[in-house]
Amino acid sequence: MTPPKPPARPDKVSLWRYLRLFREDILSAQPARLYRAWMAEFRTPFFRSYLCNDPTLVRLVLNERPDDFPKSDRIREGLRPLLGHSVFVTNGAAWKRQRRIIDPAFEGGRLRETFPSMVAAAQAAVARMTPGVQEMEPAMSHAAADVIFRTLFSIPIEHAIAAEVFDQFRAYQREQPILNLAAFLPLPGWFPRFHSRQTKQTAARIRGLIRQLTETRAREIEAGGAPDDLATKIMQTADPVTGQRFEPDEMVDQVAIFFLAGHETSASALGWALYLLAMYPQVQDRVAAEAVALGESPEFAAMGRLKFTRDVFRETLRLYPPVPMMVRENSCPENFRGRKVAQGAQVVLSPWHLHRHERIWERPDAFDPDRWQTEAGRACAREAFIPFSSGPRVCTGAGFAMIEGPLLLAMLVRKFRFDILPGKEPIPVAHLTVRAKDGLWLKVSLR
Repeated sequence: MTPPKPPARPDKVSLWRYLRLFREDILSAQPARLYRAWMAEFRTPFFRSYLCNDPTLVRLVLNERPDDFPKSDRIREGLRPLLGHSVFVTNGAAWKRQRRIIDPAFEGGRLRETFPSMVAAAQAAVARMTPGVQEMEPAMSHAAADVIFRTLFSIPIEHAIAAEVFDQFRAYQREQPILNLAAFLPLPGWFPRFHSRQTKQTAARIRGLIRQLTETRAREIEAGGAPDDLATKIMQTADPVTGQRFEPDEMVDQVAIFFLAGHETSASALGWALYLLAMYPQVQDRVAAEAVALGESPEFAAMGRLKFTRDVFRETLRLYPPVPMMVRENSCPENFRGRKVAQGAQVVLSPWHLHRHERIWERPDAFDPDRWQTEAGRACAREAFIPFSSGPRVCTGAGFAMIEGPLLLAMLVRKFRFDILPGKEPIPVAHLTVRAKDGLWLKVSLR
């Protein structure tokens, strides 16, 4: 039994058919040869795109010369109404300044301090879970959003503003198409962007709610009674180069991406992890046995004993990387594998294809958490495992996610057993993240 994988399109299709397929799902719009190719070129009337699976090229773009390959403006078109000028979409000096302010909040010592909030969110997720047939994606979205609100603003998701942000964000996801026309056409900056009125209104509502939270926190900081959480840390951190702190609008931008990245990606990974554990009961039992040591209220040190659970989460990120593709743009002419790449081309790095590459990984489509304890597995990870990107632009919350994911998995599996339902095999699709086309349905029972 092999974990679900989306179908691939034929090698040659018309541009218009490709656009239709792309709008429905990025993954099934790609040909099967990408699982073996080191590089592939795609031509459109407006630009050329180069998908790079060669680990040497991936290192060049992400690690060795990241300033020469800034994030593409095209990829952020659909997210602009919500994210503004957050660290996810900026480049150059603006991005470096933002990271200098944000990164200290996610250092190792801070993870220990935020851990009790993660535990409280995990306990709440366990309490909400009930036996019966359930769709896992909404449950995991709820749990991941709860983690974000507790660690960022010291409030549970039941808080009125937190609950409304969560509801509005789900509406935004439903309204936002994966393909914005401006991502494919070379439109000038003054040309109106193709966002529906409803999308813009929902984004404005989310940003308004976030502004309420940040303004309240600013008053608490000024009064000397602010909780010592991530929002307080970020708002009080000055850029060591300029001495400046985030302005109120900038903080709204950053909180928007924290919520998007920290909630949407974690929910995707957790949902697929539970499905994989349901597919492989013997693996699930090993996680449950390891989780017994956690207890009802685990301490941070207990996370070191969840070695196998951590490998299960890693293997989930390999098979179902929440962000399946990243797009960069080369700022000068390049030569990739003997092929000239003109300035301004789209350089696509695909964790989805890299993590399943047939020339790199042994049994690339198989679910095998034990591969992470082999030398071959570790070597592949060094060459071709980038669920959080890599280099200077590596996700600032990567360490956070690698604590949150195993913790929630262990606490859920410690109390519940998850089983697949015949006839309910999910089909992976990629929109904002990799999700299941018709949901992840499992049977939940008390262990």
